[in-house]
Amino acid sequence: MTPLVWLFIALIVTPIAYFAWSLASIDRKGLVSIQSNLGSGFGRGGEPKIQRSPFMLGPAKRLMPGSYEAKLDHWLALAGRPSSMPLSKVIAFKPLLALIGALTGIMLVLASENGAAMVFGLILGVLLYFLPDLLIVNMGIKRQDAIKLEFPNTLDQMLISVEAGLGFESAMERASIHGEGPLAMELVRTLQDMQVGRPRREAYEALADRCAVPDVRSFVLAIIQADKYGIGIANVLRAQAKQARVKRRQNAEEKAMKLPVKVLFPLLFCIFPVLFIVLLGPAAIKIMQTFS
Repeated sequence: MTPLVWLFIALIVTPIAYFAWSLASIDRKGLVSIQSNLGSGFGRGGEPKIQRSPFMLGPAKRLMPGSYEAKLDHWLALAGRPSSMPLSKVIAFKPLLALIGALTGIMLVLASENGAAMVFGLILGVLLYFLPDLLIVNMGIKRQDAIKLEFPNTLDQMLISVEAGLGFESAMERASIHGEGPLAMELVRTLQDMQVGRPRREAYEALADRCAVPDVRSFVLAIIQADKYGIGIANVLRAQAKQARVKRRQNAEEKAMKLPVKVLFPLLFCIFPVLFIVLLGPAAIKIMQTFS
């Protein structure tokens, strides 16, 4: 085999050896004793249990920079922290996915002994390593779009409740109970934060950070200013609801204006060629038969 192939194999074998050494050097007795101490006091039936950390979590966290881990945590917060993809599970499975891609590349290199197979293996390993990131970011984008879509209706519900005589937090609770979707869940979490003793301003700012929607952020800033200077909350909600409805109509008009441009490429590359073949094909055949 060429030196380039040996270098590729060394790049794969070295991380595997490091992972094996990290697993062998873990103080398993200490971990078992800690888990037993934490779990002493919990019963069996229907009570909390200690959740074990995923396999390869320790070595994966050592190799991952702290800033990248914080960014993953922020993306998971924007995605609503799905129960099927906790942060520890994502961190643990990213190196395993990259290892699967690298092993696939090694098998292709050994089978074909071609440089293109090695490049394909490297690209596959990188893609599999960042595949969870792409899934999380996609979930976050869809969730933010859903929040943006249901935000005006939620503001209308809160405005009706406040004008009926309820307080702002009671109106928020009523909108979260009767609402559906991620925005209602975020309102419930905000109320829970205030119930456990978190300051109201911090709870509202955390809501804006989790949603990351400009309309929600401007709404939170308006509510904080109204709470600070004693402005009537009904007037703030009325202005914010009107602005949200106008923005929703503008977004719908913007999407409608973009539609002809988006339809243009499928029309040129998919519909027009077939149409030309159907209309001009028989004429072209007749012309060829006539001149032949």
